[in-house]
Amino acid sequence: MLLSFWSTIFCLVLSTILLIALVNSDANSNKNYLRKEHSLMKPYKDDRWNLLGSAMFLNNYVRLTPDQQSRKGAVWNSVPCRTINWELHVHFKVHGAGTDLAGDGFAIWYVRDAMKLGPVFGSIDNFYGLGIFFDTYSNYHEKHKHGFPYISVMVNNGSLHYDHDSDGTGTEVAGCEAHFRNLKVETFIAIRYENNKLTISLDIDGKNTWRTCLKVDNILLPTGLFFGASAATGGLSDNHDLITFKMYDVGTAEHEDEDEINGRMAIVPSLEGFEYEDFTKTEKVVKESWSFLFILFVIFMVVVCLVLAAVGIYYFYESRQNKKRFY
Repeated sequence: MLLSFWSTIFCLVLSTILLIALVNSDANSNKNYLRKEHSLMKPYKDDRWNLLGSAMFLNNYVRLTPDQQSRKGAVWNSVPCRTINWELHVHFKVHGAGTDLAGDGFAIWYVRDAMKLGPVFGSIDNFYGLGIFFDTYSNYHEKHKHGFPYISVMVNNGSLHYDHDSDGTGTEVAGCEAHFRNLKVETFIAIRYENNKLTISLDIDGKNTWRTCLKVDNILLPTGLFFGASAATGGLSDNHDLITFKMYDVGTAEHEDEDEINGRMAIVPSLEGFEYEDFTKTEKVVKESWSFLFILFVIFMVVVCLVLAAVGIYYFYESRQNKKRFY
């Protein structure tokens, strides 16, 4: 009887100790888990985030574009990311007066060149890094194998062009259909990059659970790039709103040393097995082409000048001869 009593006491004490240890462990593991320098939340008063184009900080969201034609807007984090493994949780809303037709969509970026407006969902083409596109309108004249809205991924070393006419089909790494537009429920996306693997999950059904959109292995991304979001409208339009943008490390960041982080900065964005042009060679070819054209232009101008000089001398000589005959 006494043994049973002490056994019970021992079990209770042990359980209490384990519970306290577990709570402390969770608290410690979650410490600094949210990276505030890369996160944007209400009231949106953070000088580490900058607006571009039509984007506006409002009370309850960041409006990238209003439901008006021909608008571009973006919000960019000014702090380069030095975490190798990370996860984004983005709360967004795409809505507008259009029912079946709307456009163009928005993008979430992890790229080198921030704070630049351009033709790819409000940001630049031939970007360097990762782009995740939320496309709400099909420009492709031939039939896609998927419907719209559509979420797609593109990894670019700066050499690839995003082709709007085909909705980026030729440069797409992976994608999934996602009917996130004009919903009454809240819409979220989780973008996880860990050990060179990209996983995208969605919570757009109002069930408070993540559903896998896509998984891609062997994606190389450098450190030192910038997070951001941009949107664009054309002939069709939508409100593209960003409510929260939260960046987390995934628990392995504490094991990343400075040498590893700095070494990772030299990595060129790529997907193993995907055919890329060598961007440095492309730049060299372009420069050589311009040099060759310039030389041709100079030669052409010299020839033109010589011809004009010869014609001038000829007419001058003829006019002198005519004057001699007249006298």
